[in-house]
Amino acid sequence: MVPVGCQRCGAEVLARKSSWQQTSVQWNAQAESRCLRRRDSTGLFLVCPELRGSILDAARSGRLPVLAEEYGV
Repeated sequence: MVPVGCQRCGAEVLARKSSWQQTSVQWNAQAESRCLRRRDSTGLFLVCPELRGSILDAARSGRLPVLAEEYGV
């Protein structure tokens, strides 16, 4: 997993892209407290639109490897 920071709030999570369609995100307490959308959420919360965009930008720029491409899957 690779650290990725949200371009909006600065929350830093660990992310992994198995493919362009599948992303895993691991939150820590500091990231949870920084993300306004996560803080205000009462139900299941995976990722906000801004963090999703930051993760996509990281994958497109090569900072976050897309494992399916890296391993030829």
